[in-house]
Amino acid sequence: MLPTIAWEGETLIMIDQRRLPWKEKYLSCHTVEQVARAIETMVIRGAPAIGIAASYGIALGIRRLDSEKNLDRSFMTCYQRLWRTRPTARNLFWALERMKKVYENNKHRGLKDLKEILLAEARAIEEEDLAINKKIGDNGQELVPSEATILTHCNAGALATAGYGTALGVIRSAVSKGKRISVLADETRPFLQGARLTCWELMREGISTTLITDNMAGWFLRRGEISLVIVGADRIALNGDTANKIGTYSLAVLAKENRVPFYVAAPLSTFDFSLKSGEEIPIEERSPEEVRKIGSILISLPEIPVKNPAFDVTPGEFITGIITEKGIIRPPYAQNILKLRT
Repeated sequence: MLPTIAWEGETLIMIDQRRLPWKEKYLSCHTVEQVARAIETMVIRGAPAIGIAASYGIALGIRRLDSEKNLDRSFMTCYQRLWRTRPTARNLFWALERMKKVYENNKHRGLKDLKEILLAEARAIEEEDLAINKKIGDNGQELVPSEATILTHCNAGALATAGYGTALGVIRSAVSKGKRISVLADETRPFLQGARLTCWELMREGISTTLITDNMAGWFLRRGEISLVIVGADRIALNGDTANKIGTYSLAVLAKENRVPFYVAAPLSTFDFSLKSGEEIPIEERSPEEVRKIGSILISLPEIPVKNPAFDVTPGEFITGIITEKGIIRPPYAQNILKLRT
């Protein structure tokens, strides 16, 4: 399992995912602002990992206080700064809401105790995520044939979580059961999470992986070379509509057309029970430079207008099942998602 994020001493340390696969470099965060910037600039990404980082950001912010004066104001400053980092991933807000509840329930105990309580809660969120991912993997691997080629998009692996993965966790679990698995990894333009991160993760573990460009997936689906598609998620509405990395919707449509199962793997913390459909999911628009350039290399005219939505929404009708730590949810989603609400 990969060192996505770690608390050491009074410092939050993250592997800088912008540098992978060429260099393993770690970033040390000493302030809430540094954590927020790490989330915004994609040092750390992936919905569960963002939530973990934000929870540690809250703990870090309170640990830097030396007085209880204006404690509520200080907490809300940290909370609101992290809240503004990225709008789509539900896990970010879930983790912040959880940290806020713990803060409200324990602020009367004094600053010294509060610091330790909040740090313990952040650690619990991290540890729980790892355990949840393994349950998702165990549940999902039952859907995988003994020999299978799996198509995945973006990176929903150890780097996107506490260290095991959701979509890639299913693949890891299938391999651990002795199943013969090969993976087709979409490059995932424009940030290349598939080409840079998924390939790096799976190759390190000796899992057979082949990189394809995003626009090749339909051809391989048409040719019958893909057994199933598994992707992660950033937010799931009550009707099963799922926000995930841009390009996911196209894959789902192609999979349905070619009668290939399309699965989403995500923890319950990714579900937004306040949203009736994906129409209500906020979609982050990122910098045009991510499209105009690959790394520092300009691939188009510097002045060309760009649209860069980071996510799209796949309607529930295109999703064969949603793999969670509590089991596999199948249609009708509006009815069955509510059954797993905790």
